[in-house]
Amino acid sequence: MTDLWPRLEPLLASAERPARYLNHEFGCVYKPEAGFRFCMMYPDTYELGQANQALRILVNVVNAVDGMVAERAFLPAAEFCDTMRAEGLPLFSIESCAPVAEFDAIGITLSHELVATNVLEALDLAGIPLHAQDRGEDDLFVIGGGPCSYNPEPYAPFFDIFNIGEGEEALPECLQAIRRLRAEGACRADILRAIARMDGFYVPSLYRWRDEEQAQQAGSWIEPVEEGLPTHIQKRVFEGFAESPGWEPCIVPFTEVVQDRLNVEVLRGCARGCRFCQAGMMYRPVRERSADNIVNSVVCGLAQTGYDEVSLTSLSSTDHSQIADVLTRLNKQFQGKGVRISVPSQRLDSFGVDMAGLVAGQKKGGLTFAPEAGTQRLRDVINKQVTEDDLFGAVDAAFGAGWRRCKLYFMIGLPTETDDDIKGIASLVQRAYDRAKKAVPVEQRGNIRMSVSCALFVPKAQTPFQWDGQIAPEEALRRVSLLRRSVKYRAIDVHWHDPSTSFVEAVMSRGGRAAAAWVESAWRHGARFDAWTEHFNEQAWRDAAEEVGLDPAAVAQTSYDTGYVMPWEHISTGVSTRFLAHERKKAAAEKTTPDCTFERCAACGACPGLGIDNQLAQPRIAGGSNARPQQAGEEAAAAAVAAEQAASGQPAAGPQTAEEGE
Repeated sequence: MTDLWPRLEPLLASAERPARYLNHEFGCVYKPEAGFRFCMMYPDTYELGQANQALRILVNVVNAVDGMVAERAFLPAAEFCDTMRAEGLPLFSIESCAPVAEFDAIGITLSHELVATNVLEALDLAGIPLHAQDRGEDDLFVIGGGPCSYNPEPYAPFFDIFNIGEGEEALPECLQAIRRLRAEGACRADILRAIARMDGFYVPSLYRWRDEEQAQQAGSWIEPVEEGLPTHIQKRVFEGFAESPGWEPCIVPFTEVVQDRLNVEVLRGCARGCRFCQAGMMYRPVRERSADNIVNSVVCGLAQTGYDEVSLTSLSSTDHSQIADVLTRLNKQFQGKGVRISVPSQRLDSFGVDMAGLVAGQKKGGLTFAPEAGTQRLRDVINKQVTEDDLFGAVDAAFGAGWRRCKLYFMIGLPTETDDDIKGIASLVQRAYDRAKKAVPVEQRGNIRMSVSCALFVPKAQTPFQWDGQIAPEEALRRVSLLRRSVKYRAIDVHWHDPSTSFVEAVMSRGGRAAAAWVESAWRHGARFDAWTEHFNEQAWRDAAEEVGLDPAAVAQTSYDTGYVMPWEHISTGVSTRFLAHERKKAAAEKTTPDCTFERCAACGACPGLGIDNQLAQPRIAGGSNARPQQAGEEAAAAAVAAEQAASGQPAAGPQTAEEGE
């Protein structure tokens, strides 16, 4: 492998944050003797990528294979990309400072739609042909994965292989197959054919793309170029997640990164069933690690890394059946040691007085809750099974326990939304602010801060709302303006996402293979780092649409009947299209579907289709408005005990624990 360090080092003096490009962080793995070399690349800067949990997991599982090494690469900051091009310096790995193009395979995680142009920026900077069809026998294999791979078509021409689903077992299997077949002298085309026949892998070059009429008649947009290829690719699931250790070796970076703390994944999956949420569909079924596993992982991880903060991560951490036990034990373990424990995923219906006590502490940052919609009608449409009373109860508990800042997340443009729903956001937030004021001493009311953050609804693939169009950016701004006028309290700040970037997200989420040409043209017109406000180049996307003849508004904003075959029909999360369509019809009727981890099976198809059931550490007990009558009584009794302890000055939890402050 070529060592690029002598050429890189002189450039670092002029680089912003040169520590982004340095190796030998604590915890790095070096295996110079390995015969097969894999590079895991995050298509954004080090600060974002190093915090990515998938990157850490996949690097570890590959390094655990004899004869293989996994190194990391990140996209340099925009100005350093320009410097490297001017100097003829290709994209390099962190560990060995070797050209990425010299590896045997590269994995790129597609964590969100706005990384699309960064993928092309990275491939070009590495000197790798952009299109899979242009890569020769000696070129590395480009493997994609992550959330966006559930609609891989807008990225299809740029990738050799997509790993659909969880990669703990699948990725090493793929790389071992490549290593074995290359050793046997197989050509590139034969290797791709072999991978395409493995469970959980999609090789787009082996499928023709049908036009719309043909796709609707055939029930799929893809057609295999030869017999024996699967026409339906189902995701892989890591069945051993619940028993696997929550602590695994991690790298402690030189420079500060996003979420710069120990992260322990406490559960995977969510069955709450929010109809806009892709993650809630694609990570099913629910699998919980045990309280013993989590506590031991936190203790070991903090000792191994030196961090003084840990985040218990998941899509909905307070849904964990043993979360109270976990927090109680961790509070006791770290009492007086200055360790901060964050529970970033707070459910309104499970954040009562008892939970507020368990996550309370001296260093309270801000809490974030997500009502998503301003009226109960619209919350029923989206299956967000929380009520105003859940929100007010959470606010009472939080501000009574010492918090003074709270952020509330909402979506604008949800299906069936009206102006009354927008005004409902203002009304709900103002009443929540009033509750917060009443929950704190008079002399502290001036310290209360409450903010509203509004995202524009993006119709995501593999969800019940995948058939619904996005509202136009102009309409989104009108609704934001209505919301701002409706909020009368000056103490409440209203923030919103740029509709232009959400528009690009919607096109990438719903687009077929034709969207790939749009991405490439936008990149050639200067689009990159689209998730960064200062870099987003709306004109580049407009020019690209005109150049390639794509109508992005039609892609993003057209609504379809649930019988319409979407461009990702050949990719499966395990949740059936029939279930998604049924959920869309229930949304129109404003009917909700219960969480199957608390109540009966919802027949989504994931468990029987994937051959694995929900795995809970113990039976879950619903809280708040979702609790059954007897459960609600038990929760109320527990809350009363916690309140009595707080009033008497008895700590309900260790004094060093707090919710995260972002």
